[in-house]
Amino acid sequence: MESDTLDRLDLQLLSALEVDGRASFSRIAAVLGVSDQTIARRYRRLCAQGGLRVVVMRDAQRLGQDQWMLRIRCAPDSALAIGEALARRPDTSWIGLASGGTEVLCLTRPRTAGDHDELLLGKLPRTPNVVEIRALQLLHRFYGGANGWIRKCAALGDDQIAALRPAGEPVSGPARIEPEDEPLLAVLERDGRAAYPELQRATGRSESAVKRRLAALRASGAVYVDVEFRSEVAGRPVVATLWITTVPAALHSVGEALAGHEETAWVSATAGPSNLAVTALFRSTAALYAYLSGPLGGLAGVQHVETTPFLRQVKKLTYPMPR
Repeated sequence: MESDTLDRLDLQLLSALEVDGRASFSRIAAVLGVSDQTIARRYRRLCAQGGLRVVVMRDAQRLGQDQWMLRIRCAPDSALAIGEALARRPDTSWIGLASGGTEVLCLTRPRTAGDHDELLLGKLPRTPNVVEIRALQLLHRFYGGANGWIRKCAALGDDQIAALRPAGEPVSGPARIEPEDEPLLAVLERDGRAAYPELQRATGRSESAVKRRLAALRASGAVYVDVEFRSEVAGRPVVATLWITTVPAALHSVGEALAGHEETAWVSATAGPSNLAVTALFRSTAALYAYLSGPLGGLAGVQHVETTPFLRQVKKLTYPMPR
């Protein structure tokens, strides 16, 4: 990966993994027109040098679970410790230090009301050097979840995407995770490409039963296979969260427009002082300025934008982050 930049085959491999992170190397190789060995070699290199991880994620929106974005203002010498403590929790992701190291940003997905209360009413208020906590509830996701940023690079054609897409039709009805699914998900949340024999040992089920249950969970939308990697290896070292206020009538149209922008990796409507939160990736601070003054600034209905560049990312989907 010369100059920490992905070449076209790297982008195609990442895109293929976003379509189906559990697809075999042979299947990906056949679609991309290269050998199995080439795909395996590229995958290992991306893991070692690009922080590539494939993990299964619960879709809180599809499961009807609350999600919150936390903005934790704290003393600069305690921000990293607070961020790392939050990163060790299984119900957090996308943790970063911002505002010159005086603010920790964190996405939380509490699985029960008790988890939410324990964090917001228990642990955080008692944490030394926490000055202020702002919790913004997520109301509607415009982009993110199963839709990853790398697909915006358009590295794959429609026929290639169709060939990689998992077999099976989406299941109608509510998405649901049962208590007996927890051992299965405990493995897949660490390694989304875990082989079926490992899943069989963890669950005590037969391999065919594991395959059927995982396929059903994915088809229902309860879980999805996601990909994380260091954005700097894709030439996007500048990561920022944008807090956007719109006139109420323009909230949905602005959210939809932002979801289509090349720079955005996650877009959600929120409750709170601002009504949209966006995570965006940029090649440089100059590119960030160009985006604020151009594509974003030109959207009708945008009233106010607060920009908080990440000083450091502590956690994306998993922890510890590859170094």
